[in-house]
Parts: sequence; C-alpha cells; structure tokens
Amino acid sequence: MGLRRLAVFAAVAFFIMGPALAQKGALTPRQSEAVAAYDRALAEFKSILAERRRQIDAKEPLPNLPGQALYLARVAVISTYKDLTDAVPSRIGRPNKFEMPPAYFDADIEPLIDEYSKLFDVMEAPPAGAQSSATPFKDVVDLGTVIARAKGLAPEHADAAGRISLGLFFAETNGKQNVRNGRSNTYMGSFQTGPSEDRNGHRKWQAIRSEIAAIDPHLSARDDKEEARARGTDHRFNHWTNVRNGLMNAHADLFREIPGIAKTLPDPIDQMKLFQLIQIVPTPTRSALRSGDLLNYRVSSPRIMRYLRNNSIFAFGQADRARTSASYREIFAAMWLFNRKFEKAMAKYAEIKGR
Repeated sequence: MGLRRLAVFAAVAFFIMGPALAQKGALTPRQSEAVAAYDRALAEFKSILAERRRQIDAKEPLPNLPGQALYLARVAVISTYKDLTDAVPSRIGRPNKFEMPPAYFDADIEPLIDEYSKLFDVMEAPPAGAQSSATPFKDVVDLGTVIARAKGLAPEHADAAGRISLGLFFAETNGKQNVRNGRSNTYMGSFQTGPSEDRNGHRKWQAIRSEIAAIDPHLSARDDKEEARARGTDHRFNHWTNVRNGLMNAHADLFREIPGIAKTLPDPIDQMKLFQLIQIVPTPTRSALRSGDLLNYRVSSPRIMRYLRNNSIFAFGQADRARTSASYREIFAAMWLFNRKFEKAMAKYAEIKGR
C-alpha cells in the first residue's frame, strides 16, 4: 500500500511540475538572454546601492553626482525586466506598492527601491542654512493661485493653477523642500531650478508685484518677509522664493490658457502632466498647445525624445527606447511614474482646501 501511494504521489508531482520544468528548460536563446540581462542588472543595482550605503555610513566623500550611477542602475533594472516580461510573459507578477505596471517591475524588489529612496534623501538633503517653511504645501497652492489671478483667471481656474502647482512640487521633489540634486549640479531647490531660471522668475515677479499686493495684501506681506530673509543668499534654498520664481519663470504665462486646457484635458492629473512637460520639453509642448490638436501632436526630434527618456518617459525596455516619435496622447500614457506623485498632490490639495 505504501509503495502504491508513493507511485501515485510521484505521478501527480510530475503532472504538476513537469510542464513548468519543461517550460523553464525550453527557453529560447532570446528568452535566456533576457533572463541573464535582468539578473546582471539586478546584481549591479544591489552593488551600487550597497556601495553608496557604505560610503554614507562611513562618512566618506561621495563622487560628483552621486545619484547618477544609482539612477542609471535603477533604469537598467526596470528596462531589463520589461524586456524579460516581453520575452517571457509568465514572468509578469503581482501589483506593487509603487503602482508601476507589473510588466515593468518585479514586486519582490520593493525593498531595493525603498533603499534607493533613502539614499537619495541623504544625498539630496538641504544644505546648511536652507530657509524652510512651516507650510510648504499651502505656500505652493497660494502662490500658484495668486499668480493665476494676477494673470486674469476666474477663481475656479485660479484654483486649478494652485492644484497644478502642487502637482509640479511633487513631480520635482516628491514634496520635499529646499533639496539639492544627486544627478545635477545645476538644478536645485523645491522647484529644481537653475540659476538663470531663478533670476528670470524673480524678474517676472517684480513686474507683477503691485498687482499681487492689490489681490492679496497678506500674501504680499509674506513675500516681503521672505525676500528680506533670502537677501544675500541663493534664493533657490528659500522654499517660498524658489517656488515663486520657478512658477513665474516657466508656468505663469501658461496659466492664462487653463480654461482651454481644462476643456481638452478634464482630468486634473493630465493637466499636471501637461505642465510637467513644460518643465521637461517646453518648446514642443507649447507648439502642441498652439496646434489646436494637442493630444495628436507628434514629436520626432531625437533631442526631444532624449529629454523625455532622461525624465523616465519611454525610458524602460527596448521597445520603448526604440521609439523615434510619439504623440502627446502616447506621452501622457507613458508618464506612469508620475501618476503616484500627482495622486499624492491631489490628496494634499484636498486636505489643504478642507481646512
């Protein structure tokens, strides 16, 4: 009886496991290379994470742009995983807490991304003397709203400008104020502006100060205090002045078009994506708006496609990276890494308005 049961169990095990083992052993050369490429990328990602953690814990000097190698290793992991799931669809796993499409990300490596974020928190910590705000999120909303009002918008659309501005803050820094940049020596602060952008925004703000004072005297008085506090320092490391100058530099004039934008893009998150693209690829985005057919407007410049990839759009996997052009509808769909940030901004905006 015991031998008969053993034979039955063996037959059942072969029936259940045999096809899986056969499938694993029957990988094509393309599939085998995809598996190997992902394994290599994952090992390299773990290695650079461990190296940066050791350097930080030992208080060793970090290399110039210490986050760049980390960023590229993370891109490689996501890219090779997408190539792997394209080659072996059965490797697509469960949903993950970062809300990345499962075809691009293996939920089993969530702890590595948590460590990645912690390392960037250290590498991008505000410098000594940075001037923070006790109300960083409300500041962004208030500034975006009052700038939109100064540009002639009705209250409903001015409120949308405040919400969009908060989305930009989360897109640039995950809602962290006065941060540095582990991948750039140029772009810094709450809105990640360069020196020339900050100066240009400051100049534009000065031109509408009297209008701002008439619309909101309390906000104008706050601005005077922050301007005095930041005098003689890098304005990018005063939260208020960097947000103000960043909005004035890139977005204030476009706020006038929010009524039309809201008709074309009724989803508030799509509106945030559009304004984020003004940060990334301003010239083609403005051309797309002027075209009268925003969503079907195509970009095909190699330079523009490179900028998009450098900002995690069409950056992952051979199929995405092989693209030579894209419509704005396709670009919005490819901005899935921004969705979670914009959802956080929406929740924070609702909290602020609820008060």
